[in-house]
Amino acid sequence: MKRIMLTLLASIAVLAALSPIAAAKKQPTTDDAVAAITQFENDAVKADLAGDSSFFHKNYADDFSGGSSWGNWDTKQSILADMKDSKNKTNSEGISDLNVRRYADTAIATYKSTYDSMYRGEHRIRTILSTDTFVREGGSWKLVASHSSELAR
Repeated sequence: MKRIMLTLLASIAVLAALSPIAAAKKQPTTDDAVAAITQFENDAVKADLAGDSSFFHKNYADDFSGGSSWGNWDTKQSILADMKDSKNKTNSEGISDLNVRRYADTAIATYKSTYDSMYRGEHRIRTILSTDTFVREGGSWKLVASHSSELAR
């Protein structure tokens, strides 16, 4: 009986010692997070240009909210609806000065974006500064909030 108790206690001690190591291996590094968010931002540009709403459906949180540089609030649902409207088209878009910072399961991306688009029949050309907030859920990064302002002239 004494031998069984010692074996059991030793097993528990080993598992307790190895658990933090196993948990640490499952967590992505900051470099992994920066690479994933950088890829996300570049893929979002490609999706805009291609009119690919599946990217936004998959990668935006269901309760996403964004403040546009035009003074509007956007939701995931409003973005998906806008993408179905044939009057809306992104002619060109590019991002620069991308900076990604990770804080545990949250990440912030800031960048400059220049675009030329048609939106509800209106031609829009603009350079904006944007901040995107991401949360890591279920092993993937989701965009939960965004804000953009027009670049000072």
